[in-house]
Amino acid sequence: MKRTWLLALGALLIAGCGPKDSGGSEPQSNNGGEAAAGPSVTGSVKAGEAKGDVEVQAFNGGFGIDFYQEAAAEWSKNNPGTKVKVDGTPRVWETLGPRLAAGDAPDLMFPGWGMDHWERASEGSLMTLDAALDSPASDGSGPWRSTFNEQILKLGQMDGKQYVLPYYVSLMGWWYNPDVFAKNGWTVPKTYDELLVLCDKIKAAGLAPITYQGQYPDYMIVGMIMPWAYSIGGKETLDGMQSLEPGVWKSEPVLKAAQMIDELNKKGFFQKGATAMSHTESQTEFILGRAAMIPCGTWLSSEMKKTTPAGMKMQFMLPPVTVGGKGDPSAIAIKIEPWMIPAKAKNPEAAISLFKYMTSLDKAKQFVEKKGTLMAIKGSEQVKLPEVLVEPSAKFNASKAVWANQMAEFYKDFYKELENALTELLNGKSTPGQFCERVEKKAEEVRNDPDVKKHKVSM
Repeated sequence: MKRTWLLALGALLIAGCGPKDSGGSEPQSNNGGEAAAGPSVTGSVKAGEAKGDVEVQAFNGGFGIDFYQEAAAEWSKNNPGTKVKVDGTPRVWETLGPRLAAGDAPDLMFPGWGMDHWERASEGSLMTLDAALDSPASDGSGPWRSTFNEQILKLGQMDGKQYVLPYYVSLMGWWYNPDVFAKNGWTVPKTYDELLVLCDKIKAAGLAPITYQGQYPDYMIVGMIMPWAYSIGGKETLDGMQSLEPGVWKSEPVLKAAQMIDELNKKGFFQKGATAMSHTESQTEFILGRAAMIPCGTWLSSEMKKTTPAGMKMQFMLPPVTVGGKGDPSAIAIKIEPWMIPAKAKNPEAAISLFKYMTSLDKAKQFVEKKGTLMAIKGSEQVKLPEVLVEPSAKFNASKAVWANQMAEFYKDFYKELENALTELLNGKSTPGQFCERVEKKAEEVRNDPDVKKHKVSM
């Protein structure tokens, strides 16, 4: 599924949300004032007592919408006074935007990667959800908020108010075919130096060492630029990059990360023509065995299920780190999908009741098993995981630092310039130094724009 890496609520997250609490942050404004808080939904409807029609609009991506439809049908059966319609498209945000503007909002929505939900929150188009989170969970065992991973949930806030809620969790990294690696005696690289050695061997064997989704440079931003800059410079660098702090985008860690990409490119380790490939084209090259590695999220298997050859295996790995860097080598990138209640929803209390059911532990476990991804619900990983999810889950549980790309949503014009600059670097039309200068120039422009709301990001 094409999606800006770690955007939406994933574009919120930059915090410890694994087993170890490495702190966290929520989007915080230091410019432009607070968001215009929308009305509040209370979550006062008890299980089985919801009434009326409920409309749900959801992004129909790699995981589809069938699970939501099935869960909604079950919920409606348990709430005889209701009628639920769940619909969606791969570009559902294109219809949701005009509907929100016209006051014709659905009751519950998951708008996907094409809607800036923080802008919607700032303009008062979303309901606040704090009261609903304090109401009983669907099983009545405690407050609804206690069923979520606390750190993930906290990061659904702006200006101290909850506007969006998490559902499934995607982990970001690289993928390889373990059978191909075993057949050739290749070892998964843990460091960049080991990666260079491996790529030489892969290239000599007649394969492209790495392919990537060139039409969507964000895969490379989160797959290489950000993790390598973090590996070299640590928390300070990654926080600074996302907060657009002066000088960070032309600092030594970011320059070195760009140089690493440039080196891989000049050595011929990227698949020829990858910059022109879509996400599915490059992912097809990987699953057909014409490229050994690819950066992508844990939706890869589900998204490519129809075209994956029988018996083909794919395994998750973290981006190789730099030796002696300041960043934690166990750090992992994560993204969450945002669900929300529009301020002009006609039946928001019933919609909350439905979403409580969808996020109940039993339904969360079912989603993990059926869709092959992790969930934001505590205990949902305690099932027989799909084989493709075992390694990502292990990496997630072992991580001491979890981070995500927030700037993709916070600073859209800046991010587009970053993508364009990276594409020029990958096409050999600029040097790493020129890449850094260009991105820093755009960061300065955004910093000096009084009309752009500023955010302080802290990992």
